[in-house]
Amino acid sequence: MMNHQTVALSIVAVLALAGGCGDADKTRVIGISIQTSQNPFFVELGEAAAAEAAKHGYTAEIVSGDKNAETQARQVQDFIAKKVDAILLTACDARLVGAPIKEANRAGIPVFTADTGCSDASAKVVCHVATDNYEGGKQAGIAMLEVLGGKGGKILILSFDVAQSCLARVKGFREVIAAHNRDHPGAKIETVAELPGEASREPSLRATADTLETHGDLVGIFAINDPSALGAVAAIEAAGKQAQVKVIGFDGQRIGKEAIKQGKIYADPIQFPKKMGRMVVQQMVRYFDGELPPAQIPIPTSLYRKADADKDPELK
Repeated sequence: MMNHQTVALSIVAVLALAGGCGDADKTRVIGISIQTSQNPFFVELGEAAAAEAAKHGYTAEIVSGDKNAETQARQVQDFIAKKVDAILLTACDARLVGAPIKEANRAGIPVFTADTGCSDASAKVVCHVATDNYEGGKQAGIAMLEVLGGKGGKILILSFDVAQSCLARVKGFREVIAAHNRDHPGAKIETVAELPGEASREPSLRATADTLETHGDLVGIFAINDPSALGAVAAIEAAGKQAQVKVIGFDGQRIGKEAIKQGKIYADPIQFPKKMGRMVVQQMVRYFDGELPPAQIPIPTSLYRKADADKDPELK
C-alpha cells in the first residue's frame, strides 16, 4: 500500500497479470498523473486505478502533479515520450490542462480524466468519470440548513476555483441556500465571503481565522473538501467558537469521517475515489476493445453524518 503522506509520489506499479486484454506481445501501459499526493482522496483513486489495470494485464505508472499545472504538463510530455497506451489525469488546473491533453491528442494517445476534468473544449478527452459534484453541493446545502435548524445567520464558503469539481459543489450549495432565502426571508442565510481555501488545511485555517475576526457572529462554514474543512475546524477551535460555528465538508476521507464522529464536522457529502479509479480504467478497457465509452460518467454522493460514522466499520 502506498504511504498516503508521501510528498513526491512517483511509483511504477508493475502489476501485469496473465491473461490481460492487451496484445499478446505487448503489455499496455497507463500513465496516471494525480492532482496531489498530499490528499488521500487522489492517492486512493490512483491506487484503485492501478489495481484495476493489473486485473486486465496492464501496468500503471503513477506520478503526482503536486497541484502544479506546469509539473503536470511535464508529466504528460514524459508519458508521451514513453509512448504509453493511455493517460489518466486528475487535473491540477481545469483550464491549463487543455494544452498537455492536446499534445497527447496529437501523439494519438487517448486521454481519460477523473474527478477534476478539463474545461478546454478543444482538448479531446475520451471519458470523464467524476462525482456528481453539483448534486453533492446541493447535499452540502441541505446539511447546512439542517445543522442551522431553520435559523438564519452568516456563513463562509471556502472554495477552490481552479477545479471544475469544486466550482460545481459551490454552485449546488449556493442554489440550495438561495432557495431557502426565497422561501424563508425571515431566516435568511447570508454568505459573508467566499474565500480561496486552496483545498488545503493551512490556507483554509487562515481564511477562517480572518473571517472570524471580521464576523464574530459567523454560524456556518462550507468547505469544498476535508483538508479545507479541518483547517476551518482548527481556526474555530483556536477562537473557542466550536458551539457557535458549524462546518460542512466534502469528500468523506477517513480524516473527515473521524472528524464527523468526533462532532468537529457536522456532515460530508461523501465521494467514492476507489470506485472512480476502477471505473475509469474499465472505460479504457472498453476503448481498447473497440467500444466508445460515454463521454461522462457521474457518480452520486451520499450525505454522511455522525450517525453514519458511529456505525462505520472503517472507524472501529
